[in-house]
Amino acid sequence: MIEILNSFEKYLEEKGYSKLTPSGKPSTTHDYSQLRIPAIISREGITMNRLIKDISMVVSKYDSYGSESDYGNRSNRAYINALKRFEEYIQSENYLQ
Repeated sequence: MIEILNSFEKYLEEKGYSKLTPSGKPSTTHDYSQLRIPAIISREGITMNRLIKDISMVVSKYDSYGSESDYGNRSNRAYINALKRFEEYIQSENYLQ
């Protein structure tokens, strides 16, 4: 799981997401990869492999009008945005084959 999350963090950096805030603290890449995605895995009680397999379902669950949209919208939609970027990442890495 750690390897996938670290790779996801690098993917976000390559896509132009911030690694550090102006004050030098961890920013979006760390937040999405090391905090938001693990929080969803824990909250759902699933494994990383299950999240990868069911990513579209989990995204729709946390997105607008989904059963968990209130949670997905927390922190300026950080949870749903992290899930959507993770979905893009696993599709780009062909994890769904």
